[in-house]
Order: sequence, then C-alpha cells, then structure tokens
Amino acid sequence: MSSEEIIKKQTRYILPGDTTGRHPIVFEKGKNAVLTDVNGKEYIDCHGGYSVTNVGYCHPRIVKSIQEQVAKIWHVSWDYYLIPTSLLAEKLAQITPGNLNRTMFVSSGAEAVENAVKLAKKYAFKKRGRGGAEIVALTGSFHGRTSYAMALTGQNKYKQGLSTYVHPGVIHAPAPYCYRCFYRLTYPECGLQCASYVENLIKYETTGDVAAFISEPIFGEGGIIVPPDEYLSVVVKIFKEHGALYIADEIQTGFGRTGKMFAVELFNVEPDIMAVAKGIASGLPIAATIVTDEVAEVFVSVDHCGTYGGNAIVCAGALENINVLLEEKLVEKSAQRGRVFMEGLGELAEKYPLIGDVRGRGLMLGVELVRDQKTKEPAKEEANNIRVNMAKKGVLVNVGGVYGNVIRLQPPLCITEEQIKTVLERLDDSLKALS
Repeated sequence: MSSEEIIKKQTRYILPGDTTGRHPIVFEKGKNAVLTDVNGKEYIDCHGGYSVTNVGYCHPRIVKSIQEQVAKIWHVSWDYYLIPTSLLAEKLAQITPGNLNRTMFVSSGAEAVENAVKLAKKYAFKKRGRGGAEIVALTGSFHGRTSYAMALTGQNKYKQGLSTYVHPGVIHAPAPYCYRCFYRLTYPECGLQCASYVENLIKYETTGDVAAFISEPIFGEGGIIVPPDEYLSVVVKIFKEHGALYIADEIQTGFGRTGKMFAVELFNVEPDIMAVAKGIASGLPIAATIVTDEVAEVFVSVDHCGTYGGNAIVCAGALENINVLLEEKLVEKSAQRGRVFMEGLGELAEKYPLIGDVRGRGLMLGVELVRDQKTKEPAKEEANNIRVNMAKKGVLVNVGGVYGNVIRLQPPLCITEEQIKTVLERLDDSLKALS
C-alpha cells in the first residue's frame, strides 16, 4: 500500500481528520535513532515522538521482553497480582529521587497528572484537615488534554471552546522564562522575582488553601524553558511552608532525557508526587503516578483503579527499558551528547540573527527563532519552514513553544555524535536558506 493511500485512509477515518502540522510521511520501521518510511527513505529522528523514544526504536532486549510476556499472559484484572507489574514498581522505587516508593500505574501522562491532583487533594483533606481548594501551576506549561490537566496547562490555545469542561481551582504563577521575562528583568540581577512573587500569589490570589504546586522541571511543549538553577528549590520551599505538596511532572523530562534520570535531580528538589510517562517504556502505552509513603496513606482502593493500569505486556517492556537505560549508560550519554549538541547550536546562534536563544539540558534542546533580536518578535513561520525543510533533508525536528517558534530537538538518547554532526549541518543549511 502506498503512502498516499495510507494518508488518505487516516485522514478519512481517524479523528481529527485535520492534517495541519502533519508531514506527509508514512513510517514503516525504526532502528536506534533512525526511522524509515514506506519508500525506504531514512530519517535521523530528533523529534523522538515528543520525547518518548529514549532508548531508540526496536531495541532487541525490549522486543524480546515483550514477545516473551505476550506468550505468557496479557491481562488480568486489578483484583489479582502480576510479576512484571510488581517488579516494575520495585524498580521505580529504586531509581526515583527522595522517598518516592509507591506507584499507581495508568495508561497516559494526562491520567497520571489527574491522579497526582487527586492524591494532593486527598492529602490536604486527610492529613491537613482542609479541602485543598487550589493547585498552583505555571504560565506556559503543559500537563495534558484531559479536564483537570488542561486546567493546569498555562496556555489558552488548549482550552478554547471547552467552557466549563475545564476545571476551576487552578492559579498560574509566572513562568521562569528568562528569555521573555514577565517582569522585563535580567537574570541574575532580577533576584528571581518570578520565584519570590509566589509568596504574594498565595497571599492575594488564593484562598490560602493550596493543595499542591505542580511544574515541569523543564518545560517541554512550552518551548524547552529551563529555569535558573535555584528557582525550583526556592519556589518549592515557599509552598512547603504553606503546607502544599510538590508535584513534579516528569512526563517529558524523565528517564534520562535531561542528562539525569529525572530532571528534578538537576535542581536538588525532592517531589512528594511525580507523574511519569513517555520515556518510561519508550513508546509503550504506560504511565505512572509515584508518591511517598506518607502520601500513599491517603488513598484507598475505591479512590482509583484503571482497567489497563499495570498491564503485564507494557510493564515487562518498561522494566527492560529501564534496565537498558541503566546498563547502556544512556543517561550519561544524554548529558555528554547534549553538550556536543549545545556547542554546535551555540555556533549556529552566533552565525544567524534568526536564532534568539538556545537552551536545554541533556538531549532536551530548544532553539527559539525571532525576526528581530531586540523586539524578540516570534518567527513562527520560519520555524515551521525549517521543520519542513529538515524533513526533506532526512532529519525530523519538532516545533513548539507558546508562540510556535521554538525548534525542539529531543532525539533518542542513543543518537551518535556523527548523527548529531549531520543534524547540525542540515540545520545550518536550512537556516542559510532562510537567511
């Protein structure tokens, strides 16, 4: 079947049929950091399925673990026990920071976030004797497309036309977006105004009954926004003093993406609750909400149960995925190859005025394009032009950010230095064509 036929069928039968933003490419197979379409053309993948395929495509050990589990058992209800589910929960307790020891398995990142909020509110009620009226999130953030997850998301484009479907009870603090500071200040002379403002936010904009503060340690969809090193610890400390929990949304940043197993390790913060997905199994549909023992005490069996949570096949794949990350030292490779990438991007930034900012950690990198470096007018069309041009050159990149002008580079952690060099050369060519 031709790529044209596949695209026609998907457009006709899959919702949404709108093809805006989609490349007319049909992929047939993948290996490591390379995807191959139905016509045999190869692409270096710097998209990573939205920061999902951390170990790359079709790793033989993960393929084998899935095949062996499929031959044994696929699914039983939550009323019984499964070996891979128990072993994966144990592994997560071993590798997560702080005292995160208890896991609830679900099917998607948004569901993990929803349950994180539910746990925080239950904790406020049972441990603090209050309702936990509000959750504080950050402007520009992204936490998912289900009801409460969209309320937490600090971008209105995801909420348009949904009216009361989006939950109330969420307040947004200013993001630590240094390149576009809300206060028009410059770090570090700013004195971390965005962090210190949180004290006033709690005092004047909430009821004083905040259940939790939630943040992506590094923004993904919001444009690879990296906060100052001390920002997160300052903000979390303020919320802790007001009796609120900290929820770390590590859905994009987790499992080696930033050069640490989890991004909060970069900022010396220990969450009370962590939501993970994407890189946990490099593409298999599994997510989790992981909590401390103290938080776990507030949940009982009727509070949540998902039919597919802890499915044997995906847990077996996720467990082997984590073993591969550890044994092949992909977390360390993410940090090292991220430095190589950043150095090359920095050289391009000096060469092309179109690049306003380069930022990231590990292999979670963003290149913000602007039409004018003084006004910082977002270059949205130019960013999309580069995305399309790079695909023609055999490199997949993503575009995101609040203004749609950030080229996002989130390749599999197994990408080689030679492949990085090729990506940089083709990005150079694409920028040159625009200039």
